[in-house]
Amino acid sequence: MSMNIVTLLYLVASVFFIQALKGLSHPTTSLRGNLFGMVGMAIAILTTGALIVETAGSNAGGMVYVLGALLVGGAAGTMMARRVEMTKMPELVAFMHSMIGLAAVFIAVAAVAEPYAFGIVAKGEPIPAGNRLELFLGAAIGAITFSGSVIAFGKLSGKYKFRLFQGAPVSFPGQHKINLVLGLLTLGLGVAFMLTGSWTAFFAMLALSFVMGVLIIIPIGGADMPVVVSMLNSYSGWAAAGIGFSLNNSMLIIAGSLVGSSGAILSYIMCKAMNRSFFNVIGGGFGGEATTAATGSKEQRPVKSGSADDAAYILSNAETVIIVPGYGLAVARAQHAVNELAEKLIHKGVNVKYAIHPVAGRMPGHMNVLLAEAEVPYDLVHEMEDINGEFGQADVAIILGANDVVNPAALVKGSAIYGMPILEAYKAKTVIVNKRSMAAGYAGLDNELFYMDKTMMVFGDAKKVIEDLGKAIE
Repeated sequence: MSMNIVTLLYLVASVFFIQALKGLSHPTTSLRGNLFGMVGMAIAILTTGALIVETAGSNAGGMVYVLGALLVGGAAGTMMARRVEMTKMPELVAFMHSMIGLAAVFIAVAAVAEPYAFGIVAKGEPIPAGNRLELFLGAAIGAITFSGSVIAFGKLSGKYKFRLFQGAPVSFPGQHKINLVLGLLTLGLGVAFMLTGSWTAFFAMLALSFVMGVLIIIPIGGADMPVVVSMLNSYSGWAAAGIGFSLNNSMLIIAGSLVGSSGAILSYIMCKAMNRSFFNVIGGGFGGEATTAATGSKEQRPVKSGSADDAAYILSNAETVIIVPGYGLAVARAQHAVNELAEKLIHKGVNVKYAIHPVAGRMPGHMNVLLAEAEVPYDLVHEMEDINGEFGQADVAIILGANDVVNPAALVKGSAIYGMPILEAYKAKTVIVNKRSMAAGYAGLDNELFYMDKTMMVFGDAKKVIEDLGKAIE
């Protein structure tokens, strides 16, 4: 296979990747976007495989390793995708990011050890300084991505007792200065490796990069984890692009650049949606303002609670209902039940809409995916900036497992989420909130919405409560 054909096929795969990103920009075209992405990746893998077969020659043993790795990786990915629950999807994404980062590190180490095997130089010749720079950048970003993604996995999971894996930020005196010093040392060792080719400088740089990944993520609180997921996605893309330059692989360069740039843009958009500084988040809280507000009152306060029958009566007599889904809905796997409830209300002549906060759940678009799985009509699902103006005219806002994204504490100066745009459910004439308990949300803050006179709490598992609502409405 000539290099012209290889380049052409890689270009075709790249076009498919671009179309995939375009398709994934909206729920109505997401299936098509996924299909484009899968076809593009299939073309890239088959082209690379054919190229490996052609250049391997009589090295059949090497091909066995390659094919074995493809089978193992493909089987593992298929099993995880089939078994993963919707609530565990953010952890799976973080795990995938960590694997991309680790792969970049391993490739960089192999390329530094035997550059001739990758076609970088002829056997016995030293690696040019430019290639060493590319390997340094790819390996450093990959190491940061790996260790940072491991911490993000633990924080998203929320089931590990290890302190670094808990949702609350981990901070200590001089943290920002230590991050800055380690960053400068990492950069200095990378430059030393680029100029001298020293293995010592290379591995020292790698070790500091692994540490940097941990230190960047641990001071980021649970409420900001959706931004972290998209940020790590960006890092994994840049790591792949850096290695692509070293290997002179145009496919890796293009795909990595697409992932890196799209992840960075998404992170920026989400930071704006949460009123967070983009550079603050990617720098692990560097320069962030400390909040002096308490994380929520522990005092027992009275709330107005009711049953599913009470809530059903209110919903049945409403003209306009806005449903706000949250992570609790995903945990209870109640997306199908809420769709059935909405259909019954619509059949009774109630105007029903869904309100989606851009950072609801544990990763970007989590609630959109959840509702799409239940086949909720796309025209009923509205983003925050489009629906916020309608809460004031809504008869009922029903909050299902959401907390921080509807918390009026975002309007209170000094609050940990001050300035974060929220869904303005507190403006509705009546608010119904379904939660298991009065426990604080992921940000650790009490929610004043729950104590308002217009609010009725309906405690219990979201799926059971919603099913009871549907029965009562019948």
